[in-house]
Amino acid sequence: MLIYGFQNILSWVQLALGVYAAVMLIDAAVRRDDAYRAASKQTKGMWLIFLALATALLFILPIMSFLPVIGVIAVIVYTVDVRPALREVSGGGRGPRRGGSSSDGPYGPYNGGR
Repeated sequence: MLIYGFQNILSWVQLALGVYAAVMLIDAAVRRDDAYRAASKQTKGMWLIFLALATALLFILPIMSFLPVIGVIAVIVYTVDVRPALREVSGGGRGPRRGGSSSDGPYGPYNGGR
C-alpha cells in the first residue's frame, strides 16, 4: 500500500517536471538566436535539442531512471544559468529600470535619515 502511494507521488512529480521542461523548451524557442551568442552561452539549437530531449525523456521513461535525471539537470542549468543571462542581454527584466541607485526606495533615494 505504501509503495503504491510513493509511486503515485513520483508520477505526479514526473508530470510536473515534464510540464516545466516543456515550458522551458518554449521559452528557449522564443528567445532570439543572437541573444545566446551575446550572453556567451551555447547556441540556440543546442539548447533546443537538450530541452527537447529532456522533455521527451521525462514523459517517456520513469523518473527513477538515469536519463530523465540528466534531463532534469539540463533543465535546471537552463533555468538558473542560461535564462537569466538571456533576459539580461535581451533587456527583459522585471519592469523598466529607472536608472537609480541600489539604495533607492519606493519614494526616492534613502539618505540615512539626514
